[in-house]
Amino acid sequence: MKTIIASFAFLVITATAFPQKNKKAVFVIVDGISSDVIEKLSTPHLDAIAKAGGYTKAHVGGEKGGYSQTPTISAVGYNSLLTGTWVNKHNVWDNDIAAPNYNYWTIFRFLKEQYPQRKTAVFSSWEDNRTKLVGENLAATGNLKLDYHFDGLELDTVKYPHDKKRDFMHRIDEAVVDNAADYIKKEAPDLSWVYLEYTDDMGHLYGDSPEFYKAVEIMDNQIGRLWAAIQYREKNFKEDWVIYITTDHGRSANNGKGHGGQSDRERATWIVTNAKGLNNYFKTGNPGVVDIMPSLASFLDITIPKAQLMEVDGIPLTGSISATTANAVLNNGKLRVTWKAVSKKGDAKIWLATTNHFKEGGKDEYSLVATVPLAKQEAVIDVSNMPSSFYKIVIEAPENMLNRWIVEGK
Repeated sequence: MKTIIASFAFLVITATAFPQKNKKAVFVIVDGISSDVIEKLSTPHLDAIAKAGGYTKAHVGGEKGGYSQTPTISAVGYNSLLTGTWVNKHNVWDNDIAAPNYNYWTIFRFLKEQYPQRKTAVFSSWEDNRTKLVGENLAATGNLKLDYHFDGLELDTVKYPHDKKRDFMHRIDEAVVDNAADYIKKEAPDLSWVYLEYTDDMGHLYGDSPEFYKAVEIMDNQIGRLWAAIQYREKNFKEDWVIYITTDHGRSANNGKGHGGQSDRERATWIVTNAKGLNNYFKTGNPGVVDIMPSLASFLDITIPKAQLMEVDGIPLTGSISATTANAVLNNGKLRVTWKAVSKKGDAKIWLATTNHFKEGGKDEYSLVATVPLAKQEAVIDVSNMPSSFYKIVIEAPENMLNRWIVEGK
């Protein structure tokens, strides 16, 4: 007993002597920059952040040709990041943001539900990011309240008169970055979203061009100011900061002026982060924009409830994971579920439901239909006694979950 008491006392003293740093997170969406562009231009500030963590090619657009195929359009990409799901779940199909499905929570709601005292902020030219996507003050989001916002500047045509060359948007982005850097430096919110638009405007106007490339280099300088504010906080306060920078879509292959389709270049994006412990999936797996949300949740010590985690399409880019690359095929009453095992330890539990009540805010009744060694990388389930045009499959591995749908005709 004395040994146990002494060990406990040592742990208490150690925890007191070395208190855990406060964790803070920022994610930045810079609009409309395909990976080939970011890789060929000079971006010293992004490079500095990547040196502290990493850079990877990534993708948007869901599964090409599958049930989760997602338009490569701005608001659609933002919401895929915010919720960690593709469009078949979050239901934002275009920039009109007509009917988001708020049953798929954003990272802001997950944080506020678990840690209501932690502070949140949005810095954006576009007011809809806060009011429609995050859904501030809406009954459907539990009347989610953010602690600070600086947005809607595109509506101020007196201070920012609109011109055909879209120079006003450059000035708006400058104001957004100045405000974000200043607020982060002084107030250090726990979770911040910064959105910058000018690069996409130049892409639409000029396509692959010196004007577009200059806008990307301007963006890199803006990122440098945010990074300097983060470094100031880390140097002068007991804080541990992570930043994820990405884009919402690529550009059309022919001239770079468009996007929205499923060409390789429109789907080809990238992620830069200073995150520690980046796993091999980040480094070699061509991750998706949906993977950023669970990565932020993991860093911020957010516990996503199991019923919601079973719906999240993304998986963490840091730390240990067990499996990636889920697939499911139905043939003659046999359901073949496969995955790529990252670890060989433990079992994979296969859960199955034939309903989608979650979509309406309800609960799906899952059945545990198989338990197999994770290393086997497949399970074959006889579903002839439960015929359906729709199946939801969840692979529960020791370190993470994967999910797939079977949709008749897809």
